[in-house]
Amino acid sequence: MISWDSFSAFALPSALMAVAGAALALRAKKRSIGAVVLSMLAILTLAAFIVGLWQALQRPPLRTMGETRLWYSLFMLVAGLFTYLRWGFRWILSFSSLMAIVFMTINWLRPEIHDRSLMPALQSAWFVPHVTVYMFSYALLGLSFILALRGIIARKPTDFAVIDSLVYAGLSFFTIGMLTGSIWAKEAWGHYWSWDPKETWALVTWMLYLLYIHLRLKADYKPRVLCAVLILSFLALQICWYGVNYLPSAKPGVHIYNS
Repeated sequence: MISWDSFSAFALPSALMAVAGAALALRAKKRSIGAVVLSMLAILTLAAFIVGLWQALQRPPLRTMGETRLWYSLFMLVAGLFTYLRWGFRWILSFSSLMAIVFMTINWLRPEIHDRSLMPALQSAWFVPHVTVYMFSYALLGLSFILALRGIIARKPTDFAVIDSLVYAGLSFFTIGMLTGSIWAKEAWGHYWSWDPKETWALVTWMLYLLYIHLRLKADYKPRVLCAVLILSFLALQICWYGVNYLPSAKPGVHIYNS
């Protein structure tokens, strides 16, 4: 039966195939079929572990930070492959694979093994769509962060059309995550919004990405300013995701089960 003890048996092959795919993408002048195949195999290998862990735990592996890191690793690989196929950036698989491997490594160094139970608040039909939609939005917004960071460090023209597509899609999924979360909150606690620290930081993150969209549509700002806004937005997202768990104000929050 699959458990966290067998994580390395899936994570290592997945990481190696992702790295090999990224290397092929860098060497090829056009989209590499080999890179696509290896990236797909890396995704399927990690997905197989998630499915097996789901069956072993008898619950969705979405309760803890370690489990959400697992999904984030998967979606980073998916988002990286999508971006490579859509826009043909040869280097994007290298960065998406690196981010996925970092989160897989954290899980390998700190395996989080849990019981099979879910607290009553998590026994909801909204649990899985809410968290998975959020994780996918984090992955898309993570790629926009990579492009923004590259734009500042490399001092080269930034392809904002690509960034915009990632931000629009990522923020759309983020918004869906907030909406499903509010419905879930109403079902679990009797109200749609409680200004819990995590909810507050989700709103801050949402507004920062809206600010970026506003600046892109309504004014002619310098590329470095726009990239800086995206970087700030992604930092706020990190606080929303896991940083808030380390804040004293989060201790009485309704999201304390994520810590």
